Amino acid sequence: MNDRDNIHSNRQHIHRKNISLIGLSLMGEGVAMLGCIVPAVHYGDGTWWQILVAAVLTVVFGMVMRRSHIERFIIRMTGNQTARSSYVVVALVWLMMTLFGTLPFLMTGSSASFADAFFESMSGLTSTGATVFGDVEMLPPSVLLWRSLSQWFGGFGIILLVLAIVPRMGLNKYSLYTAEASGADNTGKTTTSVRATVQHTLFVYVTLTVLFVVLLSSTGMTLWEAVNLTFTNISTGGFSIYADSVARFTPTQQYILAASMFVGGVNFALLYNILTFRWKKIRHKLDQFGFYVALIAVSVVFVSIVLKEVEGYDVADAIRCAVVQTVSVLTTTGSVVADTNQWWTPVEFLFLVLCFCGGMAGSTTGGVKIMRVLILLRDVRNGLVNRLHPHAYNPVRLNGKPVAKEIITNVKVIYVVFAVTMIVSLMLLMLCGVGATESLGAVFGCITGYGPGLGECGGFGSYASFPVSAKWVCSMLMLLGRLECLTILIILLPGFWRNR
Repeated sequence: MNDRDNIHSNRQHIHRKNISLIGLSLMGEGVAMLGCIVPAVHYGDGTWWQILVAAVLTVVFGMVMRRSHIERFIIRMTGNQTARSSYVVVALVWLMMTLFGTLPFLMTGSSASFADAFFESMSGLTSTGATVFGDVEMLPPSVLLWRSLSQWFGGFGIILLVLAIVPRMGLNKYSLYTAEASGADNTGKTTTSVRATVQHTLFVYVTLTVLFVVLLSSTGMTLWEAVNLTFTNISTGGFSIYADSVARFTPTQQYILAASMFVGGVNFALLYNILTFRWKKIRHKLDQFGFYVALIAVSVVFVSIVLKEVEGYDVADAIRCAVVQTVSVLTTTGSVVADTNQWWTPVEFLFLVLCFCGGMAGSTTGGVKIMRVLILLRDVRNGLVNRLHPHAYNPVRLNGKPVAKEIITNVKVIYVVFAVTMIVSLMLLMLCGVGATESLGAVFGCITGYGPGLGECGGFGSYASFPVSAKWVCSMLMLLGRLECLTILIILLPGFWRNR
C-alpha cells in the first residue's frame, strides 16, 4: 500500500507542476503586455491605463491558476495518465493565453466584438498573421506592439516556457515537446537535454531578433518599424503596422525582411550549430535544409519568370517580389510585398502548395513541414521502385540513415488528418456564407499559419467581412494547425477520457 500511495502522490505532484504551466504562461503574457505601455506613453495614444489593467489582470489570474487545485479535476478526468494530461495542458495553455490576449483589443476599444478580438489574439499567438482589421494603421501604437509581441512570444516563446519546466515534471523529456512544438524533428539525435535545448533556442532567437533590428535600423527604417517587423517576421507571423504590409519599404529593407523569414524557417538546432561553428553536428539536418533551399530556389525562378513575362514587371522588381513573397509563403510568414490576388492564377496555386509544405521541422513555421514532405516523397518513390523489385531492401532514408516505419506511419497520419480537417472546414465556411474562393484561401491560410488567403482575405485584404461564425471556424483552424490537429483531435476522442 505504501508503494501505491507513493506512486499516487508522485502523480499528483507531477500534475500539479504540469497544470502550473497555465499560470506561468499567463504570467509571462502579462509581463509582455506591460511592454506595450511604452509606445502608449511615448506616442500619447491614451491607452496606457487600459494596457496596464489588462496586464495586471493577466498576471494576477496567472498567479491564481498557479496556486489553484484545478489539477485534481485534470487528474480525475485523465485517469492519472501523465501523458494524457500533457495534451490537455498544452491545449489549455493556448486557449487561456488567447483568451487573455483579447484584453488589449477589447479594453482599448480596438475590436468591435469578442469574436474579432479572439480571432486576432489567436492569429497572433499562433503566429498565423490573418487579421480582421481592414486598416491596421488606425490602431493605437500600444495595440500594434501587442500584435507584434504576441507573434514573437507565440512563435517560440510559449514552447520555450513549456520546455523550461519539463525537466522538473518527471515526464518523458520530449512528451510535451512533441505535443507543443509543431516542428519537433524526431529524425535527429535526442541526446541533448531539454534544458540545453531551451538555452540554445533562446540564444538563437534573441540573437537573431537583435541582429535584424540593427540591420533594418541601419537602412533608415525607424526603430519602431524595425522592432515591430522583426518581431513578426523572425517568428514567421507576418503582422504589419501598415495596411500594405511590407510593400512600402525599400528593396534593401524587403530583402532583409526576407532573410529574417528565411532563418525563421530554419531548424533552430541547426542555426545554433552554425552560429557556434559546430559543423560536425549539422550533418543530420542537411537533407531537410537542402530540400528547403531547393524548393525556394525553384519557386523563385518560376515566379520571377511569370512576373516578368506575364505581369510585365521589370527584371529587378520581378526577382525582388518573387524572392520576398516566395520565402514569406513557404515559411508561412504572411508578409505581403504586392497584391498577389492580381497575379497569374498558377502562381496563387503554387503559393497554396508552398504554405501547406511549410518550413523546416524545429522552426517556428506552420504547415506540415518540409521534413514530412521529403519523407513522403521518398516513400512514394520507394513504393514505385519496390513494384519493380519486390524482394529488394529499399528503406526510406534521411541524411543517409533509414527512417523508422513508425515515423513514416506518423507522417501519413498527419497528412490524412490535415486533409480531412481541411475538407470539413471548407464545408463549414461555405455553410457560414463565405464564398468558395475565400473559403479555400481561408482554410489554407489559417490551418497552415500563413494568414492571407484568396479573394477578399488575400493580398492586402483581411477577414473583416467574414461572418462571425466563420471567424470562429477560422480561429479554431489556427489552433488546430499550430498543434498539428492531432493534439486537439486526440483530446476529443472518447477513449482519451477513459481511465486505464
